[in-house]
Amino acid sequence: MHHIDGEHLSIETVVRVARDGETVEIAPSCGEKVERSRKVVEDIIKNNRIVYGITTGLGELVRVRIPSSQSAKLQVNLVRSHSSGVGEYLPEELVRGAMLIRANSLLKGYSGVRMEVIELLVNMLNSHITPLVPKFGSVGASGDLAPLAHIALVMIGEGKALYDGEILNGRESLERAGLKPITLKEKEGLALLNGTAMMASYASLAVYDAKNLINDAIFSAALSFESLEGTDKALDPRIMEVRPHPGQAKIAHALREILKDSEIVKKARKEKVQDAYSLRCIPQVYGAILDTIEYVHGVVEREINSATDNPLIFDEAISGGNFHGEPIALAMDFLSIALTELGNMAERRIARLVDSKLSNLPPFLIENGGLNSGFMIPQYTAAALCNRNKVLAYPASADTIPTSANQEDHVSMGMNSAIKLREIVENVRYIIAIEYLCGNQALHLHGSSASAIKKIQQVLGIEKIENDTSFHPLIEKIKDKMEREEIIKTLGRRL
Repeated sequence: MHHIDGEHLSIETVVRVARDGETVEIAPSCGEKVERSRKVVEDIIKNNRIVYGITTGLGELVRVRIPSSQSAKLQVNLVRSHSSGVGEYLPEELVRGAMLIRANSLLKGYSGVRMEVIELLVNMLNSHITPLVPKFGSVGASGDLAPLAHIALVMIGEGKALYDGEILNGRESLERAGLKPITLKEKEGLALLNGTAMMASYASLAVYDAKNLINDAIFSAALSFESLEGTDKALDPRIMEVRPHPGQAKIAHALREILKDSEIVKKARKEKVQDAYSLRCIPQVYGAILDTIEYVHGVVEREINSATDNPLIFDEAISGGNFHGEPIALAMDFLSIALTELGNMAERRIARLVDSKLSNLPPFLIENGGLNSGFMIPQYTAAALCNRNKVLAYPASADTIPTSANQEDHVSMGMNSAIKLREIVENVRYIIAIEYLCGNQALHLHGSSASAIKKIQQVLGIEKIENDTSFHPLIEKIKDKMEREEIIKTLGRRL
């Protein structure tokens, strides 16, 4: 059971609720602040004050006055009209993450909704009702309007949802779980839609996965390092001290620990002057990537504990721009570039492993070459994925297309930044799996001496390849082990 209060939601909790289906409870302390902001909204209606989205239209229609008697109807119309997304439906984990993040934001007490609205979101999570949300439609400003509207649509008994393995209409999914649709009141439709919860859900899961990827990347790099007879001179702590980036020192330390009892590395230290960059500069490159992950982690955890709708309700309603997704957009693009580099460097080591002129190993890591092509094509696959990542790494946040008749004339495109990042994460996971595969074969040919490396090979569970085989199932097997964090759990998280 995870308690949420608007202030202390962690990325880890988002993952546990979104991906693992764990349950949520609202902290009792939230009631007073939620009720306070709701009373301000009710006073606005009672006194017929002009407030955006409560007694006015939306976007460019802000100039249109809405009578207090029709303010509740405005909220329902808003949910229906904004449910305009297109494309395939998002995975359950992303929708669940968005529902949790939106509930947490509303609990801060600056959105003017009734507690019943937040309770329904939480009850839907705990009942495993997942609205069907199309992938595309958010431009990352005024919040993730279209995606969040599809969630709110189910809350009012419309739209579609996945429940107990079936796709049902919104009302039936709620009724089967013993819940009732909500009748929206003033400000509530706008509060459900006007936030960054969907891109923040993408971001939370991506940051969690990126932290796992950098750990796996260190382990796969260690296999390559030993099989290519790398020298650990470049991992010397004194080098790290005079360029004190924290990630660089952590990566060097992690590699030293994994390779500390390697006789191969000790021998190379005596005989080699230096290695190619893809070995020698692992601390510098992976360290910068680790620092990027840590920076983005901070941005995302601030975001998922923020009030991100408009207007915000204090002792009065104030219109602002907290819905703008620029913090997430820039962070997701930054992380996309960093993880693309993670894959790029791993692919260069894969290429060295299969090149007998660089590795001192049989061509393409197979002893009966010619008749056998060996590990030639896994490197092609890694190269193809790297190319795909370079295309995806172009920052979506560098673009803006005005919307709402130029009232909303600068948008973040943060949702597209997040969508691209999710694919890059998956592609890099495959690249690292291929490095594991090739490094494992190289050490079967070369012989391993480091105890930690032997543990990695045991978890991989792939014997020496003697003759050509289909590598697809082996790559998928390793990727699945990475997703289940099997190697990290066996050797311990290093970063």
